[in-house]
Amino acid sequence: MANELSVAVLGPGGVGGLLAALLSRTGHRVICLSGEKTAETLRTDGIRVSSARFGDFTARVEADTELREPVDACLVTVKHTALDAALARVPAPVLSDGLLVPFLNGVEHPAALRARYRSDRVAPAVIRVESTRVAPGVVEHASPFAEIDLTGTDVPRARLDALAGAFAASGPATQVLEDETAALWAKMSFLAPFALLTTRYGLPLGDVRTRHRDELTALVEETAAVSRACGGPADPAQALARYDAFPPSAKSSMQRDAEAGRPLELDAIGGALLRAAERHGIPAPVTARVVDEVHPFA
Repeated sequence: MANELSVAVLGPGGVGGLLAALLSRTGHRVICLSGEKTAETLRTDGIRVSSARFGDFTARVEADTELREPVDACLVTVKHTALDAALARVPAPVLSDGLLVPFLNGVEHPAALRARYRSDRVAPAVIRVESTRVAPGVVEHASPFAEIDLTGTDVPRARLDALAGAFAASGPATQVLEDETAALWAKMSFLAPFALLTTRYGLPLGDVRTRHRDELTALVEETAAVSRACGGPADPAQALARYDAFPPSAKSSMQRDAEAGRPLELDAIGGALLRAAERHGIPAPVTARVVDEVHPFA
């Protein structure tokens, strides 16, 4: 990769739109991939970002309904519920040697993507951010942070370093991690209890961690045990401390989807957690109950 990269963004929503705008503002070529109506809006108006962390600005981007030429990297920032349909916009022969960088919740997607694209070019990433698309091409970045972990078991380190450098220069704090499993489970261990309980009770994190503390603690402990069995990190006390440090008004993306009547990533988060627990013989009764209670919203 050269200093200036060409980057496709599949699904320019809250996360994808923010990254597309930041990369474009830094001088990289950005092609957003979406439906025709959104693509036309982006071609005409660009992406408008409102962010206390990165400022309020508008970035120009290219936009299309399908990837039609090779790029250095394609960021996959759709929800799991839309993944299969969205990937039709990124034909594997066109992506060719480009990195496929999924910013997806859960832990099961890398294997599926490696079966479809070059296995040594799939570079899973984790982002910690609260960013919402409020209209096509309009993004509100609410959290005081944006942090990216980039990984990829078989991807050449130079490719990861070049992309990480582009991310870091555009704003988000970025690091390359050697252990892909640990990186994905670190996110899962934090996300699953947060997403499941905020959605189950329709409450922001501040109310969950006070009014449903015992349930939160039990979910954190079950998730940590599954993570440990899968080769990931397991520190329940640290996870609880991170929840306590979060703004009390924080909502999970699953909760926002439930409020908006959108499909939930329940299977990719709760389902994947329970499948991993079953594979390793780890009891997860609280997780199983909460997943069942969220099902009516899905």
